[in-house]
Amino acid sequence: MKVVFASTKEQEDKIQELADYMFTFIFPNYYDDDEIANFKKIKVLHTSKRHFEYFSTLKEAYQVITCLQTIISILEYKLKHPKDTDYEEIFNHNVSILEDYDVFFPFYYCQFNSTVKSKLSMSIYKKAANELLI
Repeated sequence: MKVVFASTKEQEDKIQELADYMFTFIFPNYYDDDEIANFKKIKVLHTSKRHFEYFSTLKEAYQVITCLQTIISILEYKLKHPKDTDYEEIFNHNVSILEDYDVFFPFYYCQFNSTVKSKLSMSIYKKAANELLI
């Protein structure tokens, strides 16, 4: 007999939080607003109830969380070191794990190398520096 533990609501929330982080803090550094809008349209990193049934155990949910955190860390590192390719294999490995769990992330490591947008550029997806409107 094997005992497995079901994923928790908190894990589901964490997965969604990491996907939102990608759209707010990572993608705006590499892509323009039209491309990011298209990513949402084609359901990049979209998770549904079916996904949470698919990675329904603690281990599977943690694998998805860890993959997203690893990809985020690598892409944040790439902002400071755009020519570095040391983490390509790790990036690709984590993308393949996401694919195994049917989480759509159709990117290659090299797609984040070519053009890094200016940090001063505006994006509707970036988190506002402050919350006050005058």
